[in-house]
Amino acid sequence: MHEDTIAAIATPVGEGGIGIVRISGPQAKDIGKELFRFHRPVQNPQSHKLYYGHVIGEGGEVLDEALLAFMHSPRTYTTEDVVEINCHGGIMPLKKTLERTLQLGARLAEAGEFTQRAFLNGRIDLAQAEAVIQIIRARTETAMQLSVAQLQGRLSQKVGEIRQQLLSVLAHMEASIDFPEHQDVEDVAFVQLREAAELAHKEIDLLLQTADKGRILREGLRTAIVGRPNVGKSSLLNALLKEQRAIVTDIPGTTRDVLEESVNLGGIALTMVDTAGIRETTDTVEKMGVERSREALGQADLVLYVLDASDDLTAEDIELLQAAGEKPLIVIVNKTDLVSSPADVTTKLHSELASVPVVPMSVVENRGLQELEEAIVSLVFQGDVKPSQSAMVTSARHKDALSRSLTFLQDMLSALESGFAIDLLAIDLHSALDALGEITGETVGADLADEIFSAFCIGK
Repeated sequence: MHEDTIAAIATPVGEGGIGIVRISGPQAKDIGKELFRFHRPVQNPQSHKLYYGHVIGEGGEVLDEALLAFMHSPRTYTTEDVVEINCHGGIMPLKKTLERTLQLGARLAEAGEFTQRAFLNGRIDLAQAEAVIQIIRARTETAMQLSVAQLQGRLSQKVGEIRQQLLSVLAHMEASIDFPEHQDVEDVAFVQLREAAELAHKEIDLLLQTADKGRILREGLRTAIVGRPNVGKSSLLNALLKEQRAIVTDIPGTTRDVLEESVNLGGIALTMVDTAGIRETTDTVEKMGVERSREALGQADLVLYVLDASDDLTAEDIELLQAAGEKPLIVIVNKTDLVSSPADVTTKLHSELASVPVVPMSVVENRGLQELEEAIVSLVFQGDVKPSQSAMVTSARHKDALSRSLTFLQDMLSALESGFAIDLLAIDLHSALDALGEITGETVGADLADEIFSAFCIGK
């Protein structure tokens, strides 16, 4: 399958200045020469150089004016011969150019197949391949920095170092198993095993400590704006988005459904979920909105609970605040412009809500947004939103693999203290190594690799 030649449109569908058709595989150069007419005769096109000319159809007709680049193996994205045709960025020029490449013997690439070939051909490992799609989907500069660091191999290098330490110990263990008559070999293996396992355990634990922060910095926070009707939830959403996205009226119950929008707040991507006001109601439509609001509350990573500064805290408010459970929670006291002493309201709420952060705001007067941003950064990241300069875990898959590796090492250390035979200890060590290898792809199964690359866009 990976010995044939693939082609795909590598740029988004739609109108634009430039669109690119990418070809990779053993026939790429021949297909490129066949479909392209050079403006000036070229006998042997140089690698990584743009040539001006025209894309030619099956009957010799001109399909588009274009620039073409030949990139010779192995200095390419896939390490195979690659040709990229820079057409005009419209649906028809790209469609006709792609059709011509398929006529000449290429097949349509599957989702993520170019990056998959880069992985299979050894140019990048699996963690770096995953970073490619993370870069494409990054919504903040911070998320971009994290993904670029992973593409450069920061996480892979750290995991590789831990894995190499354990592999060295495994070699001594297997020597001890193969030569049981040499007691000194086994004694050395036990000592080295304990030292290496404890060090690896510590380093994996440090990586896992970065996982929650890394995931949030890359994926963002699903943030539910909840509260009783007419406290200013939709107004808060509009203020954060800096546009009138949600309908706002003085009539309680205006919002009937869940509304989602993304906002970059202090370097954090927040998926803001504006919910219907939660209250007891007999209105069928509003009741459905209230149910969806409760579901959004349950699915949220962060809860912004909005109160009206001119109204007292009610039993219903207490119930909803308790429903947030252990989730990060910030109470927003809106409409402070309607009270004579906002500080007194905030002080009273601090005493009633104990350790919950309370932020006074007036959305109408555009006051309190900076304080809200600071409260979110302080609550979620303890005030430091910048990514670590060392390796960080940003993927649930990587976190799971590290967690399993840590568990196997813990089991092995416990077994070591209990005096288990060295061949039994080797089983746990093999399992720990396999789990670490899943991150970089050294021990990953074909099904999992296919699943990862299927999430990519076609042409990447």
